[in-house]
Parts: sequence; structure tokens; C-alpha cells
Amino acid sequence: MARILISPFTFLFLGILGLISFPAEAAIKKYQFDIQVKNVSRLCHAKPIVTVNGRFPGPTIYVTEGDRVLVNVTNHAQYNMSIHWHGLKQYRNGWADGPAYITQCPIQTGGSYTYDFNVTGQRGTLWWHAHILWLRATVYGALVIMPKQGTPFPFPQPNEEFEILFGEWWHADVEEVVKRGTNMGLPPNMSDAHTINGKPGPLFPCSEKHTFAMEVELGKTYLLRIINSALNDELFFAIAGHSMTVVEVDAVYTKPFTTQAILIAPGQTTNVLVQANQIPSRYFMATRPFIDVPLAIDSKMATAILQYKGIPNTVLPTLPQLPASNDTQFALNYSKKLKSLNSQKHPANVPLKVDRNLFYTIGFGKNSCPTCVNGTKFLASLNNISFAMPQTAILQAHYFNIKGVYRTDFPDKPPTPFNYTGAPLTANLRTATGTRVSNIAFNSTVELVLQDTNLLTVESHPFHLHGYNFFVVGTGIGNFDPAKDPAKYNLVDPVERNTVGVPTGGWTAIRFRADNPGVWFMHCHLELHTGWGLKTAFVVEDGTGPNQSVLPPPKDLPPC
Repeated sequence: MARILISPFTFLFLGILGLISFPAEAAIKKYQFDIQVKNVSRLCHAKPIVTVNGRFPGPTIYVTEGDRVLVNVTNHAQYNMSIHWHGLKQYRNGWADGPAYITQCPIQTGGSYTYDFNVTGQRGTLWWHAHILWLRATVYGALVIMPKQGTPFPFPQPNEEFEILFGEWWHADVEEVVKRGTNMGLPPNMSDAHTINGKPGPLFPCSEKHTFAMEVELGKTYLLRIINSALNDELFFAIAGHSMTVVEVDAVYTKPFTTQAILIAPGQTTNVLVQANQIPSRYFMATRPFIDVPLAIDSKMATAILQYKGIPNTVLPTLPQLPASNDTQFALNYSKKLKSLNSQKHPANVPLKVDRNLFYTIGFGKNSCPTCVNGTKFLASLNNISFAMPQTAILQAHYFNIKGVYRTDFPDKPPTPFNYTGAPLTANLRTATGTRVSNIAFNSTVELVLQDTNLLTVESHPFHLHGYNFFVVGTGIGNFDPAKDPAKYNLVDPVERNTVGVPTGGWTAIRFRADNPGVWFMHCHLELHTGWGLKTAFVVEDGTGPNQSVLPPPKDLPPC
């Protein structure tokens, strides 16, 4: 969907003339989400999918910084449902965060729940998605937060903007695919296609009607709000003949830089400026996975079309040059270019003193499963603990002091140090299963190092922290060296985001201030790994001030 933008200065000028009235207080934006099953056709196959308001992808939510947002979700589908507002900090208000059994019990079939939250101190591109089972395969959409009126972008004002959402498509019911894989103790079948705005593009059979096209005019500048909604794949993206200027990631402005391609992990967002300055024609936009280990994935390219106004559809588009699927060097170099704007209006408030140091290892293993094909099933772990989902939401247990739901003894470091990225290991290192979380003191500063390991296989992992942004102060290949690597940290203008990639066979260090009380999920945003247990949560204690404790739960909070 495209929108024509009016300069914030124009808004201000019209306001002075009295032609536009500015609200005296924050607006209340209301949305209705009806979760329903609809028959949708893609790639010669029609199937019933779970949708929001019958749309795939779902509707875009447009708000302005400072707004209060109410989204009433009514569940008409056969599956329980919860919605996560990915990247919104939800200060003191975990009840609106959405991950099932972490901050709420799901909305049952026939039930309703109103997500009521404020958009405070954030603007940019975020998104929303189902946060239960694999239902975000079809239940997702963009969340666009405009700056307050009169506040300009810190980059050239675009003439128009588009949301670009990447996704995955399965011919079969994705929940049945997952169930079959789980029962066999194997990974589920990979997706049959990737999509751009729900459409795979003309390189797939029977897809002539299933291609997203973006019309541009020569000489104009366009803002693309790009979201990776795919379940399991990091993706490259490029536009034939056109460069892109990156200006924002995860709703945080960045130092602008120009690139021929971007890399975006599941859960991440990237805003780019594109100038329509080429010979008027039709140009393919394309995306395909980045994978630098020998795993079976859907590597086919999804395409959309950038089409100059007045050019007929009979003109054959040209394809862009995407990095090779295993181009690790491009991925590392691209990540290094991402830096916070760190201007006077948009400072990077990096914690310089650390109160709590955490070191989490990422590992895979196999557990006994007598009913599975090979007698084993896969699991994934942090610090050798594979997270087990509770039957009562952890936030409810925390708020009402319900015993026996979770334990607060998640270890700050792995119980058994080893050569994390050396020769491939097959041992489980005594992997345990449990609902174990970490208690964090209010307003303390935290450094967390996420270390990939070679337990069964190395692999890159995009980790998402709910309730917070964090600064990515360091990253590297191999084992993290606590004596040497911190000296190389960027503590001046590190990129700030809510989802970060841990490189294959490497590590990433993040820092944040724990100033948002409540229960906040942290997990790999590859749905396969999350389902295997690659997740945990932080219980951030209340502060002593009047506005430093978790708000009371809403009356319509779904029961367990």
C-alpha cells in the first residue's frame, strides 16, 4: 500500500493558517481484528488460512507517536490466538505484549480481547504478528508509527512510501505440517515459496495474478518500509538498477549509507530511500534466503516489480544482482555499516557501566523419543536449558505471586564451559528442560553475550527481546574472549534495535537498561528453533517510584 507524504513543515504551515487543527492531546486509534479462516490461492493451490479481517497479509496499523491504540481481537478461527506488537516497548504494560503463556493466556475460539497500549517515545516501522504455534505464517501486518506533527524525518522527505513485507507460503496447512514433523521428531517440511506482500511473483507457476507491483514516477524519492515476516529465513533484498539508502532499522534512525542489497532477519525491519532515477522501464525487486551452512531450505527467489509510470506491462523486467546465498562476507560487512544516528535530537544512550553480565550459549541436541522415526527428537537450548512453555502466563504468575509456574534460577553463564565453535559436537552436555527465567533488578544495566556453538551444527540466529530496545555493542566470529573482545566494543554509536543476528559460529554482545518492569520474552525469531526451546524470559522487578511497577491487568484478560 502506498501513501503520499506531506512534509511536516507543510503541516505546521497549514496549522498556522488555521487550515489544519492539531489535537490538544494524544489521539485514540481504534482497530478491529477479526481472526477468521479464508480460502486463499497462491502458486496453483488454494487453501484455507487463518487471516485478520480476511486479508493476507493483514491490515497495516497507522498511528502517530503519542497515540493510545485499542485493538479488539475477536477469534473466529479453530486455533487459540494471541497477537504480539513486535518492537513496541509496552512500558509497565506487558498485558498488551502478546506472547502466549508468557504475558497472557491465548484468546480462545469465540473469545475477544482488547489490546490497549500507548505509543510513547517511538516512531518508525514495526509490525504485528500472531505469537502462538506457527500461526504467524499468515497472521501478520505492518505497524507504522509516524513522528509527531511538525517533527521532520532526519533524512530527505520522500514523496511517497510503501510497506514491503516478506513471508513464506506452504501449500498445506502449516500447523499440520508442524504437527507431522513434531510427531516424527524431525524438522517440518520447508516452505514452498517466499512472498513479497503475500505474493510470490511471476517466476513461480500460476502466479501472474500473484505479483506485487509498485508504480513510481521519474525523479521522485520513495520510502520503503521493509519487514521480514518470514518464519525461518534471513533474506537478501535488492532492486534491479537501483541503489538503496538505509535510514532506519527496527524503528530507530541510523547513519544513512547506500547499498545495492540489504540483509534482513526474521523479526527485523529496515527503512530505505529509493530514488526513481533510472531509465523508465520495469525492474524486478527480489528476495532470497541467506544461509551459510548446508541446511535444506527453500532457496527460490520471490519477486515483485518496480514499474515506472506509463510503462506497459508487456515490458520484461530485469533481475537484480543479489549476493550469493552463502555470502557470509557480505552479511558481516553489511551489519558493520549499521550505526545509530547519535545526533543531538536522536542520541544513543549506551550504558557505559554494566551491573549484570550474562553469557548465553546457543545449542542443539537430541532427546529420546520412542515414538519418533529415529527414536530421538530435536531440541534447542540456552545455557543447556531448553525452555518449556507453562500452562499459566508467567506475567500473571509474577503479578499475583502464583507459585510453581516458573523458576528464577536461569544461570548467568553455561554450567560447562567448552570450545564453543571448535570441532562439531554431538553431546547434549546434560541439557535440561524447564520453565526457568532470570530475575533482573529494576533500572540495572545488563550486558548479554549470545554465543553460537557447534552443538550438532553452527547456525545464525536472530534474537528478539520483548519490551526493550538494546544496543549491539560488539560482534565477532569464533569464541567470545572476555579479556580482549570488550576492548573492541563500539560504545559511541552502536546500532539500536530489538532483534539482532548472532552470526554463524560467532557471538553478539548487547546492552540495555532494565527500566521496564514485568516479564519479557527473549527468543530466537526462527520459529523452528523457538519451538524446540530456544527461548527464555527476564522478570524485571518493580522499582520504588510511583510509575515503576507493573500496571494492573485489564478486566478482559483471557483466562487460562
